[in-house]
Amino acid sequence: MAGAAPSRQAPVEHAAPQRGERPHVERNARWVGHEGGRGDARYHVDHPWARGRFAGPIGRGHVYRLGGWEPGRHRFFFGSSFFVLAAADWAYADDWDWRSDQVVLYDDPDHPGFYLAYNTRLGTYVHVTYDGGPG
Repeated sequence: MAGAAPSRQAPVEHAAPQRGERPHVERNARWVGHEGGRGDARYHVDHPWARGRFAGPIGRGHVYRLGGWEPGRHRFFFGSSFFVLAAADWAYADDWDWRSDQVVLYDDPDHPGFYLAYNTRLGTYVHVTYDGGPG
């Protein structure tokens, strides 16, 4: 029909991944969702550790309480350390409580420059890079 306004499609809404679809650790200590290995381009960093490395202890038994979130920067902190959530993992952390959840950091064995932040309440994890201290 001549002169008709072009049709506009409604924006596509993507449902958040269900808990079982999110990267998680199973009871047998298997890290589900980390099978992409070293070649996973979503977790490539051109300059690994550009802001240094986290100086605190990491791994099992070293639990940190989250202290806040900067939404526009996808950055969170605990103590005096800041971390940036990998863009590919944003949807996996939408149910984290950025003011009080507890996390354990692990080195990511496959992606230089990344840590794995494991949420002890939810049993899920995300890829993060260290963003330094205050500032």
